[in-house]
Amino acid sequence: MIKITEVAAGSPAARAGVLCGDALIAVNGLVIRDVLDYRYAITEKKLELTLSRSGAEQTVTVEKGEYEDPGLSFPTALMDKKQICGNHCVFCFIDQNPKGMRKSIYLKDDDARLSFLHGSYITLTNLTDADVDRIIKMHLTVNVSVHTTDPELRCRMLGNPKAGDALRHLYRMAEHGVMMDCQIVLCPGWNDGDALHRTLADLFRLVPAVTSIAVVPLGMTKHRTHLCRLEPFTKETARAAVEQIEAVQRWSLSEHGNRIVYAADELYLLAELPLPQADAYEGYPQYENGVGMLRCLMDEFYDALADAEYDGAEKHLTIATGTAAAPFFEQMMNDLHEKFPMVNVNVIAVRNDFYGESVTVAGLLTGQDLLARLRGKNLGEAVLLSETCLRYDDLFLDDMSREELEEALGVPVIKNQVDGYVLLETILGTEAGNCG
Repeated sequence: MIKITEVAAGSPAARAGVLCGDALIAVNGLVIRDVLDYRYAITEKKLELTLSRSGAEQTVTVEKGEYEDPGLSFPTALMDKKQICGNHCVFCFIDQNPKGMRKSIYLKDDDARLSFLHGSYITLTNLTDADVDRIIKMHLTVNVSVHTTDPELRCRMLGNPKAGDALRHLYRMAEHGVMMDCQIVLCPGWNDGDALHRTLADLFRLVPAVTSIAVVPLGMTKHRTHLCRLEPFTKETARAAVEQIEAVQRWSLSEHGNRIVYAADELYLLAELPLPQADAYEGYPQYENGVGMLRCLMDEFYDALADAEYDGAEKHLTIATGTAAAPFFEQMMNDLHEKFPMVNVNVIAVRNDFYGESVTVAGLLTGQDLLARLRGKNLGEAVLLSETCLRYDDLFLDDMSREELEEALGVPVIKNQVDGYVLLETILGTEAGNCG
């Protein structure tokens, strides 16, 4: 039973007499265990809700439109406890956080329901055969952290003796047509080279169920005391990985008509190679995994700039970003200034002292690192930051708030979407402070 915490006023459930405090047992005879069961069941226009009210079981009929929500809320979004990761991956970034951060930073989920609902990746080690049955029955899509298809190597990399056997779930879901986006966190000396060749060959045998594969380099912080020794990428090892992936892409284009596997932006930056053009990303299926994000941002920005007009006042702004993206922003802002000489945007690359200089992405910058790099500088009218720097509550990873950073710097701090069109709008807006 799952307690109903709210019944929306005027909703189908309210009209049917469902009350806040009732407990939901079943919908149309299907016992509701979590949000997946619930969403699957409420697609019907007529719902027979089995409820518990004051200890007595009763049935309520709810009639609604085909895509209309019944109007019920529950204690948690999953309507159940979140499944926690039981692995001990050698490359786990969460294990590389320093002590003393808020508890949520250290939480590691590995939940197929979150994969379907929010696009997170799962390792399959938490799945049961019954879970896979339900995924197949409901025609769900899932994102899978594969890393390697060598069972023995997978057990070692994931630090879980079940990790190799869990691959059977991957093959079974593919057999039944479950659509899967996959990722490989690449670790030099572990799952690169011949091991990567095997993994990609095995995954390509599962096409079209495997719709895309992202190859992402491991992230390493300075907080790796007592953790497994890993080798960072060098320019040479990153280039070897990119060349290997691009060779598979060429083969895949001839065999399947698209590339399917993609290297993350960071791998190109580590290799000191130019980013591919937009058509090489084929609609950006792995965008949220950092694959093509920079190319997309730049193309959007230049597309917007080509049609932009500006005859406003002189502007002075600052963009603060990670060291990886800073050169790209510098080029974009130089081209903006060339078209509109009255618009001056200074780009400041912020070194990550919190995690270490090897962490170069904007999304892992802390408030204290931003403050240390920006304080005392002529920042102009405002500072623009990527929204990825901030959590949903407007806090940086070190719990400094955006408002606290604004107060310390004495200028507005504007969070901007990772969108080239919005970036140009923000810069050219009549008032920078209105563009957050």
